[in-house]
Amino acid sequence: MPELPDIAAYITALEARILGRILERVRLNSPFLLRTVEPPPVEAEGKMVRELRRIGKRIAIGVEKDIWLVLHLMIAGRLHWKPPQAKLAGRNALLALDFAEGTLVLTEAGSKRRTSLHVVRGEEGLRALDPGGVEIFSTDLDGFRAALTMENRTLKRALTDPRLISGVGNAYSDEILHAARLSPVALTHKLKPEEWERLFAATRETMHMWMERLSTEAMKKFPEGVTAFRPEMAVHGRFGQPCPRCGQKVQRIRYADNETNYCAQCQTGGKVLADRSLSRLLGADWPRTLDELEALKRR
Repeated sequence: MPELPDIAAYITALEARILGRILERVRLNSPFLLRTVEPPPVEAEGKMVRELRRIGKRIAIGVEKDIWLVLHLMIAGRLHWKPPQAKLAGRNALLALDFAEGTLVLTEAGSKRRTSLHVVRGEEGLRALDPGGVEIFSTDLDGFRAALTMENRTLKRALTDPRLISGVGNAYSDEILHAARLSPVALTHKLKPEEWERLFAATRETMHMWMERLSTEAMKKFPEGVTAFRPEMAVHGRFGQPCPRCGQKVQRIRYADNETNYCAQCQTGGKVLADRSLSRLLGADWPRTLDELEALKRR
Protein backbone atom coordinates (compact mmCIF):
# COMPACT_ATOMS: atom_id res chain seq x y z
CA MET A 1 0.00 0.00 0.00
CA PRO A 2 1.40 3.43 -0.88
CA GLU A 3 2.42 5.19 2.34
CA LEU A 4 3.29 8.77 3.26
CA PRO A 5 6.47 9.03 1.09
CA ASP A 6 4.71 7.46 -1.90
CA ILE A 7 1.61 9.66 -1.53
CA ALA A 8 3.86 12.74 -1.19
CA ALA A 9 5.61 11.74 -4.42
CA TYR A 10 2.30 11.32 -6.24
CA ILE A 11 1.18 14.77 -5.05
CA THR A 12 4.46 16.34 -6.16
CA ALA A 13 4.01 14.86 -9.64
CA LEU A 14 0.34 15.79 -9.83
CA GLU A 15 0.88 19.39 -8.75
CA ALA A 16 3.18 19.90 -11.73
CA ARG A 17 0.58 18.42 -14.11
CA ILE A 18 -2.94 19.29 -12.94
CA LEU A 19 -2.79 22.16 -10.45
CA GLY A 20 -4.50 25.16 -12.05
CA ARG A 21 -5.78 22.96 -14.90
CA ILE A 22 -9.40 22.26 -15.85
CA LEU A 23 -10.75 18.79 -15.08
CA GLU A 24 -12.62 18.17 -18.31
CA ARG A 25 -14.17 14.78 -17.63
CA VAL A 26 -14.42 12.04 -15.00
CA ARG A 27 -14.67 8.56 -16.51
CA LEU A 28 -15.57 5.60 -14.29
CA ASN A 29 -14.89 2.10 -15.55
CA SER A 30 -16.01 0.26 -12.41
CA PRO A 31 -19.22 0.74 -10.42
CA PHE A 32 -17.43 -0.54 -7.32
CA LEU A 33 -14.90 2.29 -7.21
CA LEU A 34 -17.28 5.14 -6.33
CA ARG A 35 -18.33 5.05 -2.67
CA THR A 36 -20.47 8.21 -2.51
CA VAL A 37 -23.55 9.50 -4.33
CA GLU A 38 -23.62 13.21 -3.45
CA PRO A 39 -22.20 15.19 -5.08
CA PRO A 40 -22.00 13.14 -8.28
CA PRO A 41 -18.59 13.05 -10.03
CA VAL A 42 -20.00 15.04 -12.96
CA GLU A 43 -20.14 18.12 -10.71
CA ALA A 44 -16.33 18.20 -10.69
CA GLU A 45 -16.16 18.40 -14.47
CA GLY A 46 -15.31 21.72 -16.08
CA LYS A 47 -13.76 23.02 -12.87
CA MET A 48 -10.18 24.07 -12.12
CA VAL A 49 -7.98 22.09 -9.73
CA ARG A 50 -7.27 24.40 -6.81
CA GLU A 51 -5.42 22.18 -4.34
CA LEU A 52 -4.01 18.72 -3.68
CA ARG A 53 -3.79 17.23 -0.21
CA ARG A 54 -2.90 14.05 1.62
CA ILE A 55 -5.57 12.73 3.98
CA GLY A 56 -3.88 9.84 5.79
CA LYS A 57 -3.03 7.52 2.91
CA ARG A 58 -5.55 9.15 0.58
CA ILE A 59 -4.96 11.67 -2.20
CA ALA A 60 -7.48 14.52 -2.26
CA ILE A 61 -7.92 16.57 -5.44
CA GLY A 62 -9.81 19.80 -4.78
CA VAL A 63 -11.56 21.67 -7.59
CA GLU A 64 -13.60 24.83 -7.70
CA LYS A 65 -16.85 25.03 -5.69
CA ASP A 66 -15.04 23.18 -2.86
CA ILE A 67 -15.56 19.76 -4.42
CA TRP A 68 -13.00 17.08 -3.61
CA LEU A 69 -12.21 13.80 -5.34
CA VAL A 70 -10.54 11.60 -2.75
CA LEU A 71 -8.67 8.48 -3.88
CA HIS A 72 -7.60 5.62 -1.62
CA LEU A 73 -5.21 3.31 -3.46
CA MET A 74 -5.25 0.55 -0.83
CA ILE A 75 -2.78 -2.27 -1.60
CA ALA A 76 -2.81 -2.64 -5.38
CA GLY A 77 -4.05 0.72 -6.66
CA ARG A 78 -1.65 2.82 -8.72
CA LEU A 79 -1.80 6.11 -10.64
CA HIS A 80 -0.51 6.66 -14.17
CA TRP A 81 -0.12 9.77 -16.31
CA LYS A 82 -1.21 9.08 -19.89
CA PRO A 83 -1.65 11.13 -23.08
CA PRO A 84 -4.91 13.10 -23.42
CA GLN A 85 -8.10 11.04 -23.80
CA ALA A 86 -6.28 7.81 -22.99
CA LYS A 87 -8.46 4.71 -23.27
CA LEU A 88 -9.45 2.77 -20.17
CA ALA A 89 -8.19 -0.51 -21.55
CA GLY A 90 -8.52 -3.75 -19.58
CA ARG A 91 -10.41 -4.66 -16.44
CA ASN A 92 -7.72 -3.18 -14.16
CA ALA A 93 -8.25 0.38 -15.45
CA LEU A 94 -10.90 1.79 -13.12
CA LEU A 95 -10.89 5.59 -13.50
CA ALA A 96 -9.71 8.35 -15.81
CA LEU A 97 -9.53 12.05 -15.01
CA ASP A 98 -9.18 13.93 -18.28
CA PHE A 99 -7.25 17.20 -18.65
CA ALA A 100 -6.24 18.95 -21.84
CA GLU A 101 -2.61 18.18 -21.03
CA GLY A 102 -3.06 14.48 -20.20
CA THR A 103 -5.15 11.83 -18.45
CA LEU A 104 -4.72 10.57 -14.91
CA VAL A 105 -5.58 6.86 -14.84
CA LEU A 106 -6.20 4.73 -11.75
CA THR A 107 -5.53 1.00 -12.05
CA GLU A 108 -5.81 -1.82 -9.54
CA ALA A 109 -4.04 -5.13 -10.03
CA GLY A 110 -5.72 -8.40 -9.10
CA SER A 111 -9.36 -9.41 -8.78
CA LYS A 112 -10.16 -7.76 -5.44
CA ARG A 113 -11.58 -4.25 -5.74
CA ARG A 114 -10.37 -2.36 -2.68
CA THR A 115 -9.49 1.04 -4.13
CA SER A 116 -12.07 3.77 -3.65
CA LEU A 117 -13.19 7.17 -4.88
CA HIS A 118 -15.14 9.49 -2.60
CA VAL A 119 -16.54 12.75 -3.98
CA VAL A 120 -17.24 15.15 -1.10
CA ARG A 121 -17.90 18.81 -0.39
CA GLY A 122 -15.77 21.05 1.80
CA GLU A 123 -13.69 20.53 4.91
CA GLU A 124 -16.44 18.61 6.67
CA GLY A 125 -16.46 16.01 3.91
CA LEU A 126 -12.68 15.66 4.11
CA ARG A 127 -12.71 15.32 7.89
CA ALA A 128 -15.16 12.44 7.61
CA LEU A 129 -12.53 10.51 5.62
CA ASP A 130 -9.62 11.25 7.96
CA PRO A 131 -8.90 8.26 10.24
CA GLY A 132 -7.48 10.70 12.79
CA GLY A 133 -3.87 9.62 13.27
CA VAL A 134 -1.40 12.28 14.37
CA GLU A 135 0.83 13.79 11.70
CA ILE A 136 4.45 12.89 12.31
CA PHE A 137 5.80 16.32 11.40
CA SER A 138 3.09 18.24 13.26
CA THR A 139 3.51 16.65 16.67
CA ASP A 140 6.19 16.48 19.37
CA LEU A 141 7.55 13.55 21.35
CA ASP A 142 4.80 13.79 23.96
CA GLY A 143 2.06 13.81 21.33
CA PHE A 144 3.67 10.91 19.50
CA ARG A 145 3.96 8.84 22.66
CA ALA A 146 0.41 9.70 23.75
CA ALA A 147 -0.97 8.47 20.43
CA LEU A 148 0.91 5.18 20.47
CA THR A 149 0.10 4.41 24.11
CA MET A 150 -3.67 4.80 23.83
CA GLU A 151 -3.66 1.00 23.97
CA ASN A 152 -0.95 -1.46 24.96
CA ARG A 153 0.01 -2.77 21.52
CA THR A 154 3.09 -4.05 19.77
CA LEU A 155 5.11 -1.32 18.10
CA LYS A 156 4.46 -2.79 14.65
CA ARG A 157 0.71 -2.77 15.13
CA ALA A 158 0.64 0.67 16.73
CA LEU A 159 2.76 2.33 14.03
CA THR A 160 0.56 0.94 11.25
CA ASP A 161 -2.78 1.90 12.83
CA PRO A 162 -4.05 4.93 10.85
CA ARG A 163 -6.13 6.03 13.84
CA LEU A 164 -2.92 6.55 15.81
CA ILE A 165 -0.24 7.62 13.31
CA SER A 166 -0.95 9.05 9.87
CA GLY A 167 0.68 7.64 6.75
CA VAL A 168 2.83 4.79 8.10
CA GLY A 169 2.22 1.27 6.84
CA ASN A 170 3.85 -2.12 6.66
CA ALA A 171 6.95 -1.18 4.68
CA TYR A 172 8.11 1.99 6.39
CA SER A 173 7.27 0.69 9.88
CA ASP A 174 9.91 -2.02 9.30
CA GLU A 175 12.43 0.64 8.30
CA ILE A 176 11.55 2.86 11.27
CA LEU A 177 11.91 0.05 13.82
CA HIS A 178 15.23 -1.04 12.34
CA ALA A 179 16.54 2.53 12.48
CA ALA A 180 15.36 2.81 16.10
CA ARG A 181 16.86 -0.61 16.99
CA LEU A 182 13.55 -1.74 18.50
CA SER A 183 11.69 -5.04 18.30
CA PRO A 184 8.46 -5.04 16.25
CA VAL A 185 6.77 -6.98 19.08
CA ALA A 186 7.87 -4.66 21.91
CA LEU A 187 4.81 -3.37 23.78
CA THR A 188 4.15 0.35 23.78
CA HIS A 189 3.42 0.45 27.52
CA LYS A 190 6.81 -1.06 28.31
CA LEU A 191 9.09 1.27 26.32
CA LYS A 192 11.67 3.24 28.26
CA PRO A 193 12.04 7.02 27.84
CA GLU A 194 15.24 6.68 25.79
CA GLU A 195 13.51 4.14 23.52
CA TRP A 196 10.66 6.58 22.90
CA GLU A 197 13.20 9.23 21.93
CA ARG A 198 14.88 6.83 19.50
CA LEU A 199 11.55 5.78 18.01
CA PHE A 200 10.31 9.35 17.53
CA ALA A 201 13.58 10.46 15.94
CA ALA A 202 13.75 7.36 13.71
CA THR A 203 10.15 7.86 12.55
CA ARG A 204 10.77 11.45 11.52
CA GLU A 205 14.17 10.83 9.98
CA THR A 206 13.10 7.73 8.04
CA MET A 207 9.97 9.30 6.61
CA HIS A 208 11.72 12.59 5.80
CA MET A 209 14.53 10.78 3.99
CA TRP A 210 12.14 8.74 1.85
CA MET A 211 9.83 11.67 1.19
CA GLU A 212 12.77 13.73 -0.06
CA ARG A 213 14.10 10.90 -2.19
CA LEU A 214 10.81 9.92 -3.83
CA SER A 215 9.57 13.48 -4.31
CA THR A 216 12.86 14.40 -6.00
CA GLU A 217 12.39 11.48 -8.37
CA ALA A 218 8.78 12.53 -8.99
CA MET A 219 9.94 15.97 -10.13
CA LYS A 220 11.80 14.27 -13.00
CA LYS A 221 9.16 11.75 -14.06
CA PHE A 222 5.75 10.54 -12.97
CA PRO A 223 6.08 7.79 -10.31
CA GLU A 224 4.74 4.88 -12.34
CA GLY A 225 6.62 2.18 -10.43
CA VAL A 226 5.43 2.78 -6.87
CA THR A 227 6.37 -0.26 -4.79
CA ALA A 228 6.78 -1.26 -1.16
CA PHE A 229 10.05 -3.00 -1.98
CA ARG A 230 13.06 -0.87 -2.77
CA PRO A 231 16.68 -2.07 -2.95
CA GLU A 232 17.84 0.84 -0.76
CA MET A 233 15.69 -0.31 2.16
CA ALA A 234 17.46 -1.72 5.20
CA VAL A 235 15.17 -4.66 6.08
CA HIS A 236 11.75 -4.51 4.43
CA GLY A 237 11.47 -7.12 1.69
CA ARG A 238 15.05 -8.26 2.35
CA PHE A 239 14.48 -11.57 4.12
CA GLY A 240 17.65 -13.64 4.15
CA GLN A 241 19.83 -10.76 2.99
CA PRO A 242 22.48 -9.14 5.20
CA CYS A 243 21.50 -6.34 7.54
CA PRO A 244 23.35 -3.19 6.41
CA ARG A 245 24.28 -2.42 10.03
CA CYS A 246 25.57 -5.73 11.41
CA GLY A 247 25.67 -8.16 8.48
CA GLN A 248 23.37 -10.77 10.03
CA LYS A 249 20.58 -12.14 7.85
CA VAL A 250 17.26 -10.29 7.93
CA GLN A 251 14.45 -12.32 9.52
CA ARG A 252 10.69 -12.22 9.01
CA ILE A 253 7.32 -12.86 10.60
CA ARG A 254 4.67 -13.85 8.07
CA TYR A 255 0.95 -13.29 8.59
CA ALA A 256 -1.97 -13.12 6.15
CA ASP A 257 -0.81 -11.14 3.08
CA ASN A 258 1.96 -9.28 4.90
CA GLU A 259 5.24 -9.90 6.59
CA THR A 260 7.37 -8.06 9.11
CA ASN A 261 11.09 -7.89 8.41
CA TYR A 262 13.65 -7.22 11.15
CA CYS A 263 17.23 -7.85 12.20
CA ALA A 264 17.44 -10.09 15.25
CA GLN A 265 20.96 -8.91 16.05
CA CYS A 266 20.08 -5.20 15.99
CA GLN A 267 16.49 -5.23 17.20
CA THR A 268 15.70 -8.24 19.40
CA GLY A 269 18.94 -8.98 21.23
CA GLY A 270 19.65 -11.97 18.98
CA LYS A 271 16.23 -13.57 19.60
CA VAL A 272 14.42 -14.99 16.57
CA LEU A 273 10.74 -14.08 16.75
CA ALA A 274 8.22 -16.85 16.20
CA ASP A 275 6.79 -17.05 12.70
CA ARG A 276 3.16 -18.21 12.96
CA SER A 277 3.22 -20.85 10.26
CA LEU A 278 6.62 -22.33 11.06
CA SER A 279 6.31 -22.07 14.84
CA ARG A 280 3.10 -24.13 14.70
CA LEU A 281 4.95 -26.76 12.70
CA LEU A 282 8.10 -26.83 14.83
CA GLY A 283 6.48 -26.30 18.24
CA ALA A 284 9.04 -26.59 21.01
CA ASP A 285 11.79 -26.98 18.40
CA TRP A 286 11.33 -23.39 17.21
CA PRO A 287 14.79 -21.73 17.25
CA ARG A 288 15.08 -18.94 19.83
CA THR A 289 18.45 -17.51 18.75
CA LEU A 290 20.30 -16.88 15.50
CA ASP A 291 22.74 -19.70 16.32
CA GLU A 292 19.87 -22.16 16.83
CA LEU A 293 18.29 -21.02 13.58
CA GLU A 294 21.48 -21.59 11.61
CA ALA A 295 21.94 -24.99 13.25
CA LEU A 296 18.38 -25.95 12.23
CA LYS A 297 19.10 -24.96 8.63
CA ARG A 298 22.19 -27.24 8.58
CA ARG A 299 20.24 -30.34 9.60
